[in-house]
Amino acid sequence: MARIVQKFGGTSLATLDRIRAAAQRVKAEVALGSEVAVVVSAMAGTTNDLVEKCSALSPLHDAREYDTVVSAGEQVSSGLLALALQEIGVSARSWLGWQVALRTDDAHGKARILSIDTAELERRLANREVAVLAGFQGIAPNQRITTLGRGGSDTTAVALAAALGADRCDIHTDVDGVYTCDPRIVRQARKLSKITYEEMLEMASLGAKVLQTRSVEMAMKHRVPLRVLSSFEDLPGTLVVDEDEIVEQEVVSGIAYSRDEAKITLIGVADRPGIAATIFGPLADANVNVDMIVQNISEDGATTDVTFTVGKADQQRAVDLLRDLEPQLRYAQLRPDPDVVKISVIGVGMRSHAGVAQRMFAALSENGINIQVISTSEIKISVLVAERYLELAVRALHTAYGLDGD
Repeated sequence: MARIVQKFGGTSLATLDRIRAAAQRVKAEVALGSEVAVVVSAMAGTTNDLVEKCSALSPLHDAREYDTVVSAGEQVSSGLLALALQEIGVSARSWLGWQVALRTDDAHGKARILSIDTAELERRLANREVAVLAGFQGIAPNQRITTLGRGGSDTTAVALAAALGADRCDIHTDVDGVYTCDPRIVRQARKLSKITYEEMLEMASLGAKVLQTRSVEMAMKHRVPLRVLSSFEDLPGTLVVDEDEIVEQEVVSGIAYSRDEAKITLIGVADRPGIAATIFGPLADANVNVDMIVQNISEDGATTDVTFTVGKADQQRAVDLLRDLEPQLRYAQLRPDPDVVKISVIGVGMRSHAGVAQRMFAALSENGINIQVISTSEIKISVLVAERYLELAVRALHTAYGLDGD
């Protein structure tokens, strides 16, 4: 007998008809003899509405009360799905985070899961009852409701699958799997039948919106097999698995991009020990996350230019902070540039193949696209280019690495 965790996102539950359709998918899994637990997000648009209400009443709101409000959407959808299941003859009960109990730390709005008490859920599953859990929420040590951050229902589902020792965690969403690139930009993008945890983690962190990054990290840590599939079509989907489960690994599995990048350049900074700490220490203290960094020493060795990227939402805060630091840094110019995009090629096959970077650089050069910043890891190469070249660059790279489908 298989034990399956199914997760349905907000678009999959946006209307009563879609909730009924989700219930049918759960029933089909039960009919196969599986023990089934379901994790649900709030109905599409609900969480945004609740967040806006909190902000309108109290811009600097109490995070504990904020969590109480924004977690309500999942309570509604879990109850509705349980009702829909009961209506079609499936024994089901809804569960909230505190009832399970899904215990977290007390970092309201971005809590991390500490433990899940599965004893009662195990008993219910053994009795052929479907457990419908409200995702995105848990309970803090002080017994207050917490939320896990946007996209947290994916994390709830994977954590539950790990705690229950599930055979698989199915993520039902509005796409039918993981593609080699965003099919809205690249028409020749192909759906992958399998992808490794590491590749999926890189793609999620670099702009792909299919899975939340924390959920992939957790799946990789606990070796939970993930399947991404459509809520609206009966298609196979994509399995996220260990590297050794993929027989013939492509050199590059996919192309990802992120528009959420802003470049900042400090020109003519004094080249002395500790200058990097003087720049990046205060940024870290201000919770500004720095990604790509390049430093160029002048010919005389007296000054250096430092270029780095931050999230667009943090650009102005970073610029203001660096202006305050001008007396210590004594830079000649400060140049912010929000009109950039980060494009990444990803693949575990890079570990055993030479020339991957050269092919990327050649493809961009042939299309007249200038590379501003480069960063690499074992299975990824990222470049920063002007935003106006996004579509051209992505399509060129997709073709260069032989990823185009029919």
